[in-house]
Amino acid sequence: MSALLLLARLFSASVRGQMQYPGSAIALGVAQFFTTIIDILAAWALFDRFGPVQGWTFGDVALFFGMVSVPFAIADFLSRGFDVFGTEFVRTGNFDRVLLRPRSAALQLIGHEFRLSRIGRLAQGLVVIGLSTSALTLDWDAGKLLLAAWTIAGGVALFIGLMVLQATLAFWTVQSLEVMNLLTYGGVQAAQFPLSIYAGWFRNFLIFVVPLGCVAYFPVLALLGKPDPLGAPDWLLPLTPAAGFVFLGVAFLAWRLGVAKYTSTGS
Repeated sequence: MSALLLLARLFSASVRGQMQYPGSAIALGVAQFFTTIIDILAAWALFDRFGPVQGWTFGDVALFFGMVSVPFAIADFLSRGFDVFGTEFVRTGNFDRVLLRPRSAALQLIGHEFRLSRIGRLAQGLVVIGLSTSALTLDWDAGKLLLAAWTIAGGVALFIGLMVLQATLAFWTVQSLEVMNLLTYGGVQAAQFPLSIYAGWFRNFLIFVVPLGCVAYFPVLALLGKPDPLGAPDWLLPLTPAAGFVFLGVAFLAWRLGVAKYTSTGS
């Protein structure tokens, strides 16, 4: 069986399992939608009260917000196995069984669970992009649609890479979740606003260490048709989502090192 067919069957089984309790699945999705949309409502209140910040309007920020929320929701949907790796696989010894199966460990972790509740966050991101389109009267021509899809793909790769790194740390310490939350959920919060409003050291961290700026700032500037206040050339802006795939590749190299060092769990 091909890897894609196997993932399709695992996806089907996961969805069928969750839909045994459809009311619960729907309620969780709705809760995700309203919990996360509070953030953009708070941003709207601030801009409505104080006006533009360093030339950025609410419509601009809404596009940044939506274009980071959508890839994060997709990555969170695909990476549940890596998210709970330390507690549900390493600590319990279940990873030993994963290694005995004739499939790659990464493939099995991707297929561990597909959480339907993340559709709520995905819907929230799409709604916010719609609000931004209305506020800015954006014209979504074919070029911008392709750039948006490329940006989202780079963002998905980056966030999955962060989840893989979180799982890799669990080979040495299963208490890595809170540390990585600073980069995942904290990074999402930071990337929902233009990088130019942050201090220089923090901007550099979000560009060169964890390249959130490359998947959620520079390409969005290209979508907005605005030059970069930080001085990046216009031709570079649409290319930066590639950094997300580079980051994912580095994360999987670290993962392979962790798997090679794994010595099973004790009693």
